[in-house]
Amino acid sequence: MRPEQVKRIKEQYPAWTKLCCDSMPDDPRPIEPGTLGNVVGVDDAGSIMMKWGNGRSLSLVPGVDSFHIVQPKQEQEEMSETNEPAETEEPEMSM
Repeated sequence: MRPEQVKRIKEQYPAWTKLCCDSMPDDPRPIEPGTLGNVVGVDDAGSIMMKWGNGRSLSLVPGVDSFHIVQPKQEQEEMSETNEPAETEEPEMSM
């Protein structure tokens, strides 16, 4: 892989990006489809080094393995139905 391709992969999949394995067709002991993991880094060959939820650390090979980024839940889903901030009580001050 050319250095500019490796650089692009590093930019696209920074450390701690959450990925889901779809398939690893060329590996004799592949990660199960649907397994989630976090990117540890990208090596000089362009392989994405992973720490999988099942404890394994098998790398993904872009262009060979199939995977996708798992997006975090949007904050909007966690907001209340009224979309208004919760009311806070001001402390009473006695004189």
